[in-house]
Amino acid sequence: MKTAGFVMIVGLALSCAAAQDATVSGAKSNILALEHAWDQAQERGDATALAAIFDNSLVYVDYDGTLLTKAEYLARVKSNATHMQQIVADEMSVQVFGDTAIVVGTYRAKGVENGKPYLRRGRFTDTWILMRGHWMCVAAGTTPILR
Repeated sequence: MKTAGFVMIVGLALSCAAAQDATVSGAKSNILALEHAWDQAQERGDATALAAIFDNSLVYVDYDGTLLTKAEYLARVKSNATHMQQIVADEMSVQVFGDTAIVVGTYRAKGVENGKPYLRRGRFTDTWILMRGHWMCVAAGTTPILR
């Protein structure tokens, strides 16, 4: 009897773990898709698409250390002073902790700012929270890679 009960408990634990792995895998896929959508919207200057993936409480630490709110970030995207022509994110890693996920990766960006072309390479950390069934970015930051 004890052996049968133990086997049932182990089987139940393994099936729960498999279901949790599938949920985490799905969350990682969704978040990576949102990260790529962010890049595409950034290239197009599509502030409406970006507004849909940023929570209103967004805190963004920019490449130069400037702190931006969601409204400030979106205003910069709409601005004619800055235009990102291309951004490529790579080496992305997603860690899921319940309803919170952290993405760490690197990127290369090319664009024009205040009439001057730029080419940047940086590392980013984005924090996502599952809210009402949707992943929303609540915090993000970039740092330059100087080497």
